[in-house]
Amino acid sequence: MSDPTPYDPNNIFARILRGELPCTKVFEDDHVLAFHDINPQAPIHILVIPKGAYISLDDFGTRASDGEIGALFRALATIARRLGLDDTGYRFLGNHGINAHQEVPHFHVHLFGGHRLGPMLTRKPVEQE
Repeated sequence: MSDPTPYDPNNIFARILRGELPCTKVFEDDHVLAFHDINPQAPIHILVIPKGAYISLDDFGTRASDGEIGALFRALATIARRLGLDDTGYRFLGNHGINAHQEVPHFHVHLFGGHRLGPMLTRKPVEQE
């Protein structure tokens, strides 16, 4: 099922894609733009976004072309290699929706590296219903 909320063309990533806001690019091709996060959570923290108007992974997986989907994963691998992260390790993370703390309603993937990243999530007791 695709996202019920329509795409907001004024979200920060849409504005970056239109050149209305600056970014420090690390990669760009026909389908993908990647740039440094302005609030990095690791020594290397890159945001990788499709150029199409997709809200989430669900939206991207449902509507994107095979070329767009392939380009996103090729871009992630290329960026990691160019930054030397393929030797030391890295993490890529995508958040979907409110429970995952997705802050910008434009599908994006975070690429983290540059030091030991620790566990994926902090373990918390599962709440009983």
